[in-house]
Amino acid sequence: MIIIPAIDLKEGNCVRLEQGQMERDTMYNDDPADQARTWRDEGGELLHIVDLDGAFAGSPRNRAAIRAIVDAVDIPTEVGGGIRDLATIDSYLQLGVERVVLGSAVQKNPKLAERACKIFPGKIVVGIDARDGFVAIHGWQDVTTTRATELAKRLEGHGVTALIYTDIARDGMLMGPNFEAIRELAESVSIPVIASGGVSSLEDIRRLMALEPAGVTGVVVGKALYSGAVRLSEAVKLVKGRA
Repeated sequence: MIIIPAIDLKEGNCVRLEQGQMERDTMYNDDPADQARTWRDEGGELLHIVDLDGAFAGSPRNRAAIRAIVDAVDIPTEVGGGIRDLATIDSYLQLGVERVVLGSAVQKNPKLAERACKIFPGKIVVGIDARDGFVAIHGWQDVTTTRATELAKRLEGHGVTALIYTDIARDGMLMGPNFEAIRELAESVSIPVIASGGVSSLEDIRRLMALEPAGVTGVVVGKALYSGAVRLSEAVKLVKGRA
């Protein structure tokens, strides 16, 4: 399992939200490239970048900051937020992003992930964001009637590289991941699952490591790193068996 530090972008700054609410944000760094270098230096192997403005607007809004991050570090990046079509996917890959994260677009256009995986093999990740087990879209503003496991099963066999599962109620709250929901999703499909939302301690990461046999291959960590509740270097040592 790998630890994936998060860089959430709002108006060009690194922020963290509570439960995905834009008005409940805390700014941690006004230089995203500097933050990326920090996570790289502490052992980060992959950066998870979210264009929050793009997620709400439906199209990219923080391209300059994302370019600065990609140019600043030599580790892979994945980007999500406001990616709704093949042209946007291609533009990010041309920018040097390693893989893109599709979210709302997959719920509204189920064929998009299938087409994207064929055109850009190995480059497509799908983010499944859920509230009470049901998929939420449009920057988490709208909750659908589709269960997270149902959407995951629809994506089976299309070539999706990974699923990033976020429990919205826990995101940015430092209250621990929803372990049972993560296990249920991972066991429902053969696609690797990356847990996201709620990590508050090394013990949370240790518990997620126990879900590796079920298919959990990584964890996105945000607020815990920014607040100091978890040190990235220590988390990396833990998952690599050196702690």
